[in-house]
Amino acid sequence: QVQLVESGGGLVQAGGSLRLSCAASGRTIDTYTMGWFRQTPGREREFVQSITRNGGTTYSADSVKGRFTISRDNAKNMVYLQMNSLKPEDTAVYYCAASHVVALTTLRDRYQYWGQGTQVTVSS
Repeated sequence: QVQLVESGGGLVQAGGSLRLSCAASGRTIDTYTMGWFRQTPGREREFVQSITRNGGTTYSADSVKGRFTISRDNAKNMVYLQMNSLKPEDTAVYYCAASHVVALTTLRDRYQYWGQGTQVTVSS
């Protein structure tokens, strides 16, 4: 079983950048598809981006395409989300997640392990 801890959230002005990190422990992440999701109060947790086990392929939600980049360093057991050109609508709690599913997936229930989340707030 893998444990995930996110960090790097904070307050940033619109147009700014943040880099979120997800530190994994308990197991190596090279056996997991990894993803980032986000959630705002009163709304369902939504998919942001995912990355295959070897980092060779990523998939992005249209809302962040071209602005966010997911990456991973299996040697360090880390996953990252680089967020550029941030908008107020990107404000949310961001969650790192791990999935046993080999193929990239956007579905929440395909991810078995979740971190506690990190708050990102983008001011206008």
